[in-house]
Amino acid sequence: MIKNAVLLVFIIISQAGCKSVGDYNEEVTKNHSIVDLQADVAKAYHQLQRNHPRLYQYISKEQLDTSFDSLQKSIKEPLTSMQFYLKLAPVVKMIGQGHISVVPPQKRRTRKVRNTYKDKKFDFYTSQFKYIDNHLILTRAINGDSLLVGSELLAVESETPQELIERYNTNVASDGYNKTFFESFVGNRFQRFYARENGFLDSLLVTYKLRDSVFKQNYTWVDTKMKKDSTKLDSIIISAKPKKLTKEEKKTRKLENRKKRKDHSKYGYLPKINLNTRNMRYIGKDSTTAYMKIRSFTNGKYEAFYEESFKILDSLETKNLIIDLRDNGGGRLTEINDLYKHLALEDFTFINESEVTTRTPFLNMAMSNTSGPIVHGLVAVFSPIIVGHNLLKTQKRDGKIYYCFKQSKEQSPYENNYKGALYVLINGNSFSASSVFSTNLKGTGRATFVGQETGGAYNGTVAGLFKPFRLPTSNVTIRMGLMQIDAPFKIDPDGYGVTPDVEINAATLEDYQLDKDPAIEWVLDAIENEK
Repeated sequence: MIKNAVLLVFIIISQAGCKSVGDYNEEVTKNHSIVDLQADVAKAYHQLQRNHPRLYQYISKEQLDTSFDSLQKSIKEPLTSMQFYLKLAPVVKMIGQGHISVVPPQKRRTRKVRNTYKDKKFDFYTSQFKYIDNHLILTRAINGDSLLVGSELLAVESETPQELIERYNTNVASDGYNKTFFESFVGNRFQRFYARENGFLDSLLVTYKLRDSVFKQNYTWVDTKMKKDSTKLDSIIISAKPKKLTKEEKKTRKLENRKKRKDHSKYGYLPKINLNTRNMRYIGKDSTTAYMKIRSFTNGKYEAFYEESFKILDSLETKNLIIDLRDNGGGRLTEINDLYKHLALEDFTFINESEVTTRTPFLNMAMSNTSGPIVHGLVAVFSPIIVGHNLLKTQKRDGKIYYCFKQSKEQSPYENNYKGALYVLINGNSFSASSVFSTNLKGTGRATFVGQETGGAYNGTVAGLFKPFRLPTSNVTIRMGLMQIDAPFKIDPDGYGVTPDVEINAATLEDYQLDKDPAIEWVLDAIENEK
């Protein structure tokens, strides 16, 4: 009886929160009243003031008050949600906190329509681009036409990528006053920003240039299931009947598959792009220099990878290690702390206690108005546990509230820590956790930094936990960090990233075409000169 009653309550709650696709789409595409949009502006600012612990770090309260007031007054006619987003985002950008994002609502599709596209793909949205020397280059065509790789994108429909990137950059922020972040952040995520602005598309005409040839590619939805089925049919016709495996062969295959899954987890395999998040290999003229590429700190069982890698470095008595954090947008605090323990030479405190705006930050995050009624119901059930945990982990001091992570306590390096020379490659897309990790290495003088200033601030960033808030009229969502995450080291003036010891400009288009990497080449030359 009790179980049925609980189930009935959750069904009622979930149904209460439902809205038809048609009603929602009408809501996000219609013109909203001036008064309601001005109320959305006020609610956006109120949420930022209530939740963000460093809202006035890079802009004064007076300046930000004036900016939001001016935004309200500038709304003199009804606007759609997208038009409102384009006015709100540049004002939020002025705060200078890279983890605050503003996202416009997208039209929804019915389940029936979604099912018709379930086995289809739109190759443009699964492609990867890189903004090199003011040129947007297609670097990976995942599941698409690999012959296009290396092409320069000249236009999407009638707009150039330079025009689009300039527009998109007005709606995103780096940490503080940093400029290198904007050189490639949007370009490297070009298809995502295009999708954000344009939503669902049936087709898209893109102009490319490959060497001296200019051509147009019309992207449409491709049925992958049909392709798989036809391949399967051909293989049945052409190939002989598959050999029946023996018991021993089945066992061997099972072990191989298990190892494959384990390796995928260890290296953080990304099936959509067919790349590992982290890997290590030896480069240079001999086996004294190891190169570790870390694309992010977001996925996989990192402990196994780092333990294995540093055992190899130790067993081979590796003298030089290059860690490549370029285009690493950050990730888990636990992972960067674990990696640092392999590199630190003495006891350390990895981060300070984190400033927050409430004694219950986890509850604050979970009770976002984007979470939905079922999540809110579950949070209500478990709130005594959540609140108790939060109260134990927070304390008020000097009029501010701090949350204590275990990484804010003194730690020791791992026993077999790496003691050789360390080089770290950074650029404007080294952000968030990458910057916190780099700050610790820079502050202790542990590594030589090569490349460009990081997009993430040296003095820390507001991240850790995130709370999205959906504005009631426009349905525009503001996502903000709730915790100040910073290393014990600081620089003055505030608002800049970790700077390189050796500045190497981003690779040029010619470097890319010749498969040259100036930063790695500099490090290898420096190592040779040391010898």
